[in-house]
Amino acid sequence: MEAVSSEKAPKAVGPYAQAVRAGGLVFVSGQIPLRPDGSLVEGDVRAQTAQVMENLKAVLEAAGSSLSRVVQTTCFLADMEDFPAFNEVYARYFQPPYPARATVAVRALPRGARVEVACVALAE
Repeated sequence: MEAVSSEKAPKAVGPYAQAVRAGGLVFVSGQIPLRPDGSLVEGDVRAQTAQVMENLKAVLEAAGSSLSRVVQTTCFLADMEDFPAFNEVYARYFQPPYPARATVAVRALPRGARVEVACVALAE
């Protein structure tokens, strides 16, 4: 098992790694819409989702993988009313065949974020 980190994504805000490579897979911790400097992206779920996806992309690249190798995502929304707008941005980052996905509504997310996404990808 090997921890992975990227300066192009925000540092972990707790006792966890940005990602871990293990057994030919990359497990990326949930990313919220923080810029690499740690500031929260304000605005609607579209802007926040774009930052989350850029964070995932940066961590995956640091692990030697990419969004095209993602096999599964777990998505958390603070408000399920944001689902259509979230999907609109999310779909721009993946090509068919799309990864498997679970999306759930949660009561709250860290730092008041509207969205969080974690993923599992094949290591290259």
